[in-house]
Amino acid sequence: MKNVSLENLFKLKQNFENKRIAVLGDMMLDSYLWGSVKRISPEAPVPVVEIEKEFTRFGGAANVALNISTLKGIPYPVGIIGYDSAGADFTSLLKEKNISKEGIFISENRPTTIKTRVMAENQHVVRVDKESTDCISTEFENSILEFFKKNISDLDAIILEDYNKGILTEHIISEIIKLANLNNKIITVDPKFHNFLQYKNVTVFKPNKKEAEDALGVKITNNSEMEYAGKKLLDILNAKYILLTLGESGIALFEENGTVKKLPTKARKVADVSGAGDTVISTLTMALCAGADIYEAAFLANWAGGIVCETAGIIPIELNTLFETINEA
Repeated sequence: MKNVSLENLFKLKQNFENKRIAVLGDMMLDSYLWGSVKRISPEAPVPVVEIEKEFTRFGGAANVALNISTLKGIPYPVGIIGYDSAGADFTSLLKEKNISKEGIFISENRPTTIKTRVMAENQHVVRVDKESTDCISTEFENSILEFFKKNISDLDAIILEDYNKGILTEHIISEIIKLANLNNKIITVDPKFHNFLQYKNVTVFKPNKKEAEDALGVKITNNSEMEYAGKKLLDILNAKYILLTLGESGIALFEENGTVKKLPTKARKVADVSGAGDTVISTLTMALCAGADIYEAAFLANWAGGIVCETAGIIPIELNTLFETINEA
């Protein structure tokens, strides 16, 4: 990796503000119930958790949008929520965070995706998911495409954030990528297993190690296997860049000219990796929009992912925290 100038990074920081990023994908809520266990239920051999506090946060693509906001950008989340109490909570959170709801469509036939985690004595007791993974209807596909056709000229970039909950259909994927490329917009992808190889001709494709292994049917246990996987994805997808996240081993950047660069992880003490991928794709996209080259963008994204891993829970990255941490280091 080439040397990254601290002076250049801080010049880039000034350009982060007000970048307009659409985040298309599976909108979710993460609900937490925290309590303590003092007895076993007389009805079944299970712990009784006495709830002491509860709260709800953005999850999935909505957390990516929140990261864009805390990086001083202007996010436009685009997706579907249900006509239910969780959907009302989602809308309230958008208002609280001052995030646009223009791209959020409401369905009476599918629930808002919500993942409820019960925590006791700092232990994860159980998670309860309420969701639909059916593909969205043609009607909603058309509504989403119309939103992008109407707003594409005002956007700096599009993030496709796939959690395999049915929003990113093959038709949506191909049409949005085509629209972005026709309008010379940056388009970045955080994929999941379904439709993994449909994301062709994007700016940056960012899978994690397991996702790449599953999609390609390989194991990545050393640098040689890692390079094979990255170059194979470049060849299949015709992406400008592949950014492969490797957990505690950092990230690997693959360019269309065949260059491979590896960055070690920046997490000093890992507390929780939840949400780190959301932070990486958000920071990477914002940095590219701010004028960073791919090396500088990957450098910042790697640091951002490392920082959020040091805190328990899904916490978005703050712009000042990111640059202050890099400066101190």
